[in-house]
Amino acid sequence: MEVTHTAPRAARPARLDRARQAAPQVFERLRNAIIALELPPGAPLSRAELAGQFGVSSTPVRDALMRLEEEGLVDVFPQHATVVSRIDIGRAQQAHFLRQALELEIVRLLAEKHDDALIIRLDHAIALQQQFAKAGEFEAFMAADNDFHAQLYAAAGKQELWALVRSRSGHIDRLRRLHLPSPGKAQNIVRHHRLITRAIEAGDADAAQQHLRKHLSGTLSELDKIRSHHPEYLTD
Repeated sequence: MEVTHTAPRAARPARLDRARQAAPQVFERLRNAIIALELPPGAPLSRAELAGQFGVSSTPVRDALMRLEEEGLVDVFPQHATVVSRIDIGRAQQAHFLRQALELEIVRLLAEKHDDALIIRLDHAIALQQQFAKAGEFEAFMAADNDFHAQLYAAAGKQELWALVRSRSGHIDRLRRLHLPSPGKAQNIVRHHRLITRAIEAGDADAAQQHLRKHLSGTLSELDKIRSHHPEYLTD
């Protein structure tokens, strides 16, 4: 299987909602651009340029960069530069371990109770993913992927754990974004989601866990191939 990756696009022009605090919006815009590889590993981040781009003072930009540094998504070199961090394989593996441990229990819990409304929501997320996969709209595909998993946490009453997982997933998410354009990858994700959903619907907790485990291990199992194509993006 060949691992491919389209060239990163320039960050989108930013328009903030003036009714909301600026720093969280700047953080989310930058984080999304980093995850999508629009801001690839090694990309410099100028506070002055970002402040001009977002139309804000330097304070919200500073606060946003501090949060990104806490998640390990940027490296700050005082009095020198701030750059997007390389993808840390160790962090990616730890995020995978956390997510798998939580979601194995969540799908078991959901399979043991009957929730028709959940199945409808999951099928809707899968349909959107199928649509985005066919169109090659990878950012929209990843958003629908996240929505599928967020639905699982919400149905189990574990929304705060989803927020925790998301805050730790920046490195594994970038690894997945590198892997996503590979032939058949998006369709495999859709297929796994269908299998997980059908197992939950059937009340088969063991099958739900089996499909989930295989689903979450897909990218890390191809790590050597991803590394060979993008050595400059990864670090151990």
